Amino acid sequence: MRDHGGNLDGAIRTFGGNRASWIDLSTGINTVPYPVGSLTPEAWTRLPERSALDAVEDAARRAYGASCAVVPVSGAQAAIQLVPRLIEPAQAAILSPTYNEHAAALRAEGWQVTEASDLDALEGYALAVVVNPNNPDGQRHAPDTLRALAETVELLIVDESFADPDPELSLVQGGANLPKNILVMRSFGKFYGLAGLRLGFVLAAEPLAAKLRAMTGPWPVSGMAIEVALRALNDAEWAAQTTRRLQGEAAQMDAMALRAGWTLVGGTPLFRTYATPDATAAQNALAAHHIWSRIFPYSDSWIRLGLPGPPADWVRLEAALKGGA
Repeated sequence: MRDHGGNLDGAIRTFGGNRASWIDLSTGINTVPYPVGSLTPEAWTRLPERSALDAVEDAARRAYGASCAVVPVSGAQAAIQLVPRLIEPAQAAILSPTYNEHAAALRAEGWQVTEASDLDALEGYALAVVVNPNNPDGQRHAPDTLRALAETVELLIVDESFADPDPELSLVQGGANLPKNILVMRSFGKFYGLAGLRLGFVLAAEPLAAKLRAMTGPWPVSGMAIEVALRALNDAEWAAQTTRRLQGEAAQMDAMALRAGWTLVGGTPLFRTYATPDATAAQNALAAHHIWSRIFPYSDSWIRLGLPGPPADWVRLEAALKGGA
């Protein structure tokens, strides 16, 4: 099933209200976004120049501590759609449960997909996928462990969409060289809270990066995305402050959930996943307060919440939880 968070239209149809009355915590997108400011007229009216693409690639390389090639794409989802075409379809394995678009995209291109429950079960496949840290349970894997896994597969995909607040998990942190058979995905929109911009990056060694560039074409991302990303990726102070805030607020949410009788499954500083007696009942109880959350078809107990933004949203969430959500 290709079900996702962010489906607020469905919540409104079922529980009423309008977008202004709802708090959408069904995604792991930072609800306190980077302050974009105004954009230049050229961002809207000109095709992106090669020099602008080079600049945003350099900015991403610095922000992620990478030394490898960087390929801009229109969101990490775009990279997920391209991966199945990098090598001939064969047998793939995905560390599961995880973000369901990886399996869906591979199957749509003719891959046979196995969903594995541990890293050892990924060995020997033509293509293996690991989300690190994982969505939705926050499972983490050390870079050295993933490098060892890469030696056993033809192509290893590591989705680091939620790694910004945990840079030590990244395979590229510190300028480490990437083996030629590892592709790393990074999301821009989640940490910077600008998912509608549709921007992400693929980090890889050559010639894998060159193959991706050929697939994405001469204008893979918009001028608006480039201009905003150049500001945000070069703002190390904002990133550091945001990481500290998210870490503190994740602990705050865990304490609130514990008082509500929920048990922490795991998560990242951008989202938290809890075990409840009945996930559907918990989601419905929050929805009665116009707070939307995420539940999963493979679990009757797991519920995932992003972190609220303004203080008033935290007050609403705490009141809802105290009310027996």
